Amino acid sequence: MIKFKIVAKTFAGLENVLADEIRALGAESVSIERRAVSFSGNQELLYKANFQLRTALKILKPIAEFEVTKRDELYDRAKKIPWTKYLALGKTFAVDSTVQSELFVNTMYASLKVKDAIADHFREATGKRPSVNPDDPDIRINVYLMENRCIISLDSSGESLHKRGYRIGQGDAPINEVLAAGMILITGWHGEKDFFDPMCGSGTLLIEAAMIAKGIPPGMYRKSFGFEQWPDFDEKLFADIYNGDHEKEFNGKIVGSDISVKDISIARANIKNASLTKVIELQVQDFTKLEPPFQNGIIVTNPPYGERMKSQSIGELYNLMGNTLKNKFAGFKAWIISSSSEGFMNIGLKPAKKIDIFNGPLPCSFRCYELFEGSHKQSVMIKKRIQ
Repeated sequence: MIKFKIVAKTFAGLENVLADEIRALGAESVSIERRAVSFSGNQELLYKANFQLRTALKILKPIAEFEVTKRDELYDRAKKIPWTKYLALGKTFAVDSTVQSELFVNTMYASLKVKDAIADHFREATGKRPSVNPDDPDIRINVYLMENRCIISLDSSGESLHKRGYRIGQGDAPINEVLAAGMILITGWHGEKDFFDPMCGSGTLLIEAAMIAKGIPPGMYRKSFGFEQWPDFDEKLFADIYNGDHEKEFNGKIVGSDISVKDISIARANIKNASLTKVIELQVQDFTKLEPPFQNGIIVTNPPYGERMKSQSIGELYNLMGNTLKNKFAGFKAWIISSSSEGFMNIGLKPAKKIDIFNGPLPCSFRCYELFEGSHKQSVMIKKRIQ
């Protein structure tokens, strides 16, 4: 198979995790970029990237790259692309743009120019033009304009890959599925220990953890991908990937709890829709009052902050959370994401690791707390005596 450049888009802070995933698929020339990872691969790898990468938002196939020094050049260069090779007359299309250029202050203007170029190319080549469908197109075109550099790509994913297909309900400010998977992979967890989310909301971290532990590809629940509408779509190749032997055995525990009866009900529905009811346990419980569901596990959680905070002060909540972790969860590692520096300050525990990450537009910190019996200093001294 012919190899070509592929670009996987992700959130800021997840680039290294995504690069590791891409290398595991066997990609070559892996290069980390800003909110993206580029690599070399063939059609099979393009399909696998969409179906198996947990931390990718979009998989793009660049088809043209050029310099733009004047606004009219975007239309002229885009019109020269052999669009009949990528788009059939019976298919609809849409153009999305990401623009950071003084030449194009208006992102919509760049999209419009490329759309006109595609339509005029078809009119001159065939006498007809394909239809535009901005809401649900068959073929999505991505335009990236950074100063004078323009890259035009085919979007092989269609809808964003965070839309796994298992979510049928959500609570307040649910965590993005790609971010949830990225957080879990950052911890290094792949099912070796029992997993607990004490503020599980609608269950996203639990479901992503179960998928990782059991080897379920994130694309398993999706109805379609963008590349299925491409003229060169290889149905048999994708069927072989889809029907491959992906799942592995997992005998550990994945447990979630939340103080909200409503959120647990939503989580239960999402878990059932993902066919993971036998893998994930749920309970309605205030984190500060519950007992650990097992010993020496890992906690990964997304506690309230920002728009999720209502009547209770964030300082009080995080202080209670820190005391609960310290007094009840010795032997655990707890990973917590938050945008609140005040909240972290009130946890009262020293983090072993801090990682900068974004939850949507919110800059956050993802912190690991190693929970010991007694103080951390005492634990270190005990370890030294043993050694």
